[in-house]
Amino acid sequence: MQIDFHHGVTYVVARLAGFSHRQASTVAYCAQYVDDATNSGVIRFDTEAMYYRISSAHKMLDYRNFKALANHRVWIPFHFLPGNDGRPAGENPKAPFIKKIICRPDSHVARDMIAACIDDRDKRYGLHRLGICMHVYADTWAHQGFAGVNDKVNEAGRITGGDGKPAKKLMERLVNFFIGEALPLGHGTVLSYPDLPYLEWAYTNGRGERIRRNNPRDFLEAAEKMHQAMQRYRAGDPQAETAPLPDKDKKKIAQLLRGNKQKDGAKRHRKWLEAIAKGEFSFGAAEVNYVPKGKGSWKYKALGTKEWIDDPYEIFKYKDGFVDSDWKHFHDALQAHRFSVVHDILPVYGICAA
Repeated sequence: MQIDFHHGVTYVVARLAGFSHRQASTVAYCAQYVDDATNSGVIRFDTEAMYYRISSAHKMLDYRNFKALANHRVWIPFHFLPGNDGRPAGENPKAPFIKKIICRPDSHVARDMIAACIDDRDKRYGLHRLGICMHVYADTWAHQGFAGVNDKVNEAGRITGGDGKPAKKLMERLVNFFIGEALPLGHGTVLSYPDLPYLEWAYTNGRGERIRRNNPRDFLEAAEKMHQAMQRYRAGDPQAETAPLPDKDKKKIAQLLRGNKQKDGAKRHRKWLEAIAKGEFSFGAAEVNYVPKGKGSWKYKALGTKEWIDDPYEIFKYKDGFVDSDWKHFHDALQAHRFSVVHDILPVYGICAA
């Protein structure tokens, strides 16, 4: 999914789940920042204090995509959550590793991830972790059928649009892609098709199976399940009874998902922000924005830097509010999320990821 869903839809669903404007803004910022936190390593301060942060994304052409360890540490916990073939823990202990790590929508693994997030909701970074979880949870719908490693299971052929005709433009783009073996990573062979909310399409996967995808339907279901999960977060109970999305709001979400057909995610995102600002949802009008890097961003407020790529030798001026900044809370939450997924949740399913 792209910024229109991870930021725009997440904000809307959070408000409908009962969060305040400020809380929903935090959750939505974090949900999108998962795609923009590409720097990692030690931050050094002029006081000799230090802070270590990890990255939650690599750009598709980043050389790190060729490294199996990077795939395990970034794509698996943050973008292609293993689905254990849709089964509960213990039901397929001898299944091949690749079959166990293919992403599946609303899997038992995903539900356990949300339950762990709810258990940690009283932490200082609780809302930030919720935003990260909502990114990963939403991606289980968009990235279903693909895995966050370089494997032939991610290969796709006979790609067609909703009309059943060959997707010639996509195939032409693939011919011009100079990434060779990087294509089998995630949904690389179908580029942005899984992330476009308005698209209906089909492909033949690496196993020879014909897969039909209806993104508008899947994305709406993701929004409904996120709404449920966020209500349970507020209740502090992973099994709490929840209310459905209000009919009027659900119809508006569906309309924007299907009818907002700009290929550029940033342009679709602006449509969501405009709808929110005009009060087209039941929670009323609100001004929402997102600045990933540079002036006005969380990172700028915490570190005073406008750079997109950090200099590993830079010495930052330490600010008194750093330890309680949104940027630090986000990175604290990233580490907590990855540790929980890799070391606590996946092993229960017999999945070993670095």
